[in-house]
Amino acid sequence: SPDRAAPDRAPRIYTRTGDAGFSSTFTGERRPKGDPIFEALGATDELSSAIGLAGEFSSEKGHTFVDQLHKIQCMLQDVGSNLATPLSSAREAHRKRTSFSEKPVLELEQWIDSYSEQLPPLRAFILPSGGRSSAALHFSRAVCRRAERCVVPLVQAGEADPNVAKYLNRLSDYLFVLARYAAMKEGKEEKIYIKPEP
Repeated sequence: SPDRAAPDRAPRIYTRTGDAGFSSTFTGERRPKGDPIFEALGATDELSSAIGLAGEFSSEKGHTFVDQLHKIQCMLQDVGSNLATPLSSAREAHRKRTSFSEKPVLELEQWIDSYSEQLPPLRAFILPSGGRSSAALHFSRAVCRRAERCVVPLVQAGEADPNVAKYLNRLSDYLFVLARYAAMKEGKEEKIYIKPEP
């Protein structure tokens, strides 16, 4: 029959398992899609997407930090794995598989220090600007702050590793510094806040 002759089909992208408004954690729990865990996962996914866009703009300009952005996107997958494994229901095997160490936080701090040393002093409030690479990195920073706000309550409730919140906190600083660095390398002007006349 034609079905037997057909090559193996790729699995469908849709599963229909979330049609009733519930989704599964890595530990197998079914929770409402509005659960704080899925809010945090969604914000982290948006952050990775924003960084991907910033990386594409930066790649077009030949910036050497694009590899760092790719590594960060991979780390955000690990962040998501940790968030999807609520500690209240995780077995030891789950915890080992999705643990999140402090090492990535320390790496971000090294990168921040390296770029900061090359930048002129910050003397005014900077508006998101400085060319497409810089503006996209500023946008990523804002999304990162939102992701952090979603994650902190999970950490405080004992559901996620504190290093995940630390990583997002440090990542927003990195993205801010990197936005300034990109503008400087491209010779773009950073717009500053000017108080409107009364």
